[in-house]
Amino acid sequence: MGQASLSSMQALIIAIWVALVESRALGYSTLNLRFSPLMTGLVVGIVMGDVSTAMTITASIQLIYMGMIAPGGAMPSEPAVATAIAVPVAILAGLQPTEAIAVAVPVGLLGSYLYQFRFFLNTFIVRLTDKYAAELNDKGLTLSIIILPTIVSFALFVPAMYIGLYYGAPVIADFTASLSGGRIFHILDAVGGGLAALGIALILQVIGKTKYLVFFLLAYFTAVMLKPLGINTVTFAIVGAIIAYLYILVISESAESN
Repeated sequence: MGQASLSSMQALIIAIWVALVESRALGYSTLNLRFSPLMTGLVVGIVMGDVSTAMTITASIQLIYMGMIAPGGAMPSEPAVATAIAVPVAILAGLQPTEAIAVAVPVGLLGSYLYQFRFFLNTFIVRLTDKYAAELNDKGLTLSIIILPTIVSFALFVPAMYIGLYYGAPVIADFTASLSGGRIFHILDAVGGGLAALGIALILQVIGKTKYLVFFLLAYFTAVMLKPLGINTVTFAIVGAIIAYLYILVISESAESN
């Protein structure tokens, strides 16, 4: 454990980051920031001064959100909120990555309720949008479409996340640390591993074409066999890109010959 609790400033910075992501104030880029825990995990790691541990934990949390979609912009769980709480708790309590997953799931579910409440509040702003659209008021549309929804998001997420981080995270961390090594944590570890496997299954379902499953198996067993060599992810990515290029080349030549 790097520290006993979060400082007020650390909690505030993380809370502001989550509000920024959930508000979509950065445009389309915030969609990826919201749907993927990785950038939020990096921010938490920088704020807490332990990037390597934060990213290790975040990588496990990422697995449960692979293949998850957001119909109408609504997700069953908010990855950014889940990561912003679960990673500090895991760092403070010294949890294993799979144990942190079990913390992230209920927190992400609560975050989705808060996001839906944001949608509800925005329904009142839509009336202004209709009014300004009828008047062809460009400045009014900017106010109702961009500025006011962003203010609503910050008003909701900054206080909620700050309270959850500053007051809630240390309490959860102390509680989980007191249970460390017992049967409960064995259950959490097993559940967390199962949720990660479910995330991988979802992404395979989204891909949908069984003829491509061989590439997934190739990547998995190659990683297992070459693990003793200590090959990094960049090397695997280069090899994967080469294999993908060769596959496309063979398919293109076959199509031309037919």
